Amino acid sequence: MKKKLYAFDFDGTITTRDTLIAFIRYAKGTSAFVLGFLLHAPLLVLMKLGLYPNWKAKQRVFAYFFKGLDLEAFNALCQRFAADSRHLLRPKAIEALQQARAEGADVVIVSASIDNWVQPFFTAPGALDLPALTVLGTQIEVAEGRLTGRFLTRNCYGQEKVNRLLALYPHRSDYHLTAFGDSRGDRELLAFADESHFKPFRP
Repeated sequence: MKKKLYAFDFDGTITTRDTLIAFIRYAKGTSAFVLGFLLHAPLLVLMKLGLYPNWKAKQRVFAYFFKGLDLEAFNALCQRFAADSRHLLRPKAIEALQQARAEGADVVIVSASIDNWVQPFFTAPGALDLPALTVLGTQIEVAEGRLTGRFLTRNCYGQEKVNRLLALYPHRSDYHLTAFGDSRGDRELLAFADESHFKPFRP
């Protein structure tokens, strides 16, 4: 009998909104958040039109807000954000995660968001009781203990979600994959799965 593997997108699937935007506003305040996005508006418009790569736009925005920040301070901020943002989690998604773990299946969160703040939603004190859950997110580069503003891995979006999953579970015929997603960035993962669910946890 094949191993059961469940892959969940995070932003919009498990949560009710994009956590990159929520995290920036939480970390920097509304005024700085609005100013930063106004400065990057032309770039974001080009990205929406398909004229500028998604990952480059995201990296530029991330660097604007967090380049040079001490890693320990950043991780502490991520922990506080997760603890204070439990209201962003969809109850039906949490039930599905808990059911998957109760079945003894492997559970992976595959997210374009930075894994530094995704992971604490599942591992920080008071977080969900989901042992052995794996987070595959976009990872950030650090030099001499500070954020460089660049990504260490490819943005975990689109085909990269499949690539990251295959790197962890390379023998595709050995498992039955059930995937959950809600956006264009999940299309390849959903197509790759044996069973897929699009926007499954909404009222």
